[in-house]
Amino acid sequence: MIKRLLFLSALCFHFAVFSQTNELTLISWNIRDFGKTKSSEELNKIADIVRDADILAIQEVVAGFGGAQAVAKLSDVLNRKGAQWDYVISDATHSTKYVTERYAFIWKTKHIKIKDRGELIAALDREIDREPYLMYFYVNGKKFAILNFHSRPFNKNPEAEIEALTAHICDSITAPVILAGDFNVDEKKPVFDRFKKAGFTTAITGQKTTLKKVCSKKSYLNYAIDNVFCSKAIRKVDGGVIDFVRFCEDLEKARKLSDHLPVFLRFDFR
Repeated sequence: MIKRLLFLSALCFHFAVFSQTNELTLISWNIRDFGKTKSSEELNKIADIVRDADILAIQEVVAGFGGAQAVAKLSDVLNRKGAQWDYVISDATHSTKYVTERYAFIWKTKHIKIKDRGELIAALDREIDREPYLMYFYVNGKKFAILNFHSRPFNKNPEAEIEALTAHICDSITAPVILAGDFNVDEKKPVFDRFKKAGFTTAITGQKTTLKKVCSKKSYLNYAIDNVFCSKAIRKVDGGVIDFVRFCEDLEKARKLSDHLPVFLRFDFR
């Protein structure tokens, strides 16, 4: 318990250092099976991990009513921790059974505004199993886009989806843009080369973000597949992985929250 409190205190300090209103922190998190199975205790733990961010992008929200309910409950928990938050939930993706999901955004309303509730990108429906969720946010009159994305598994050619998505972003979105999600592909792979040549940078490089089922060789981390990309109109201030596990003996409890670690990007506008 003491180790957990020390970690959360350090995390709060890390975000508080950059508390200026022209800098924002986005957390992207694949919260496994985010729906009615998440208990009040687990929602409270999730809220403690993300509470000092400004925007939370969630992947793997359950498509049924339980997913929307879990997002609403998490927003309510956050609202009781010192700041006002709002949220949006996407429609269910146009996917086959057992693949269909929703996406969600939760954000602090003090400095961040919206004008609509966002949309799934219909133009990518045929090329991507779980088409990404596009949302525009406004801070001090500045508009920027965030795309929330969860690719198909690594053994089902997620590269084809990523190629289609990054081409769409480069060709069709003119606002400063952030792409956040679970790509099931390491950002070092060639499929991201066009993106990088267009000036996109990553929150993290070479950092593992998924959790093993059991520790092996004193490690509980598995693959480097979650990330946040930002266009050249957005300046990366900091980025990293929020390791809420920390110790092998805590792995089993941690996996009840998710089998992925959150990735954060601290940014402002050029």
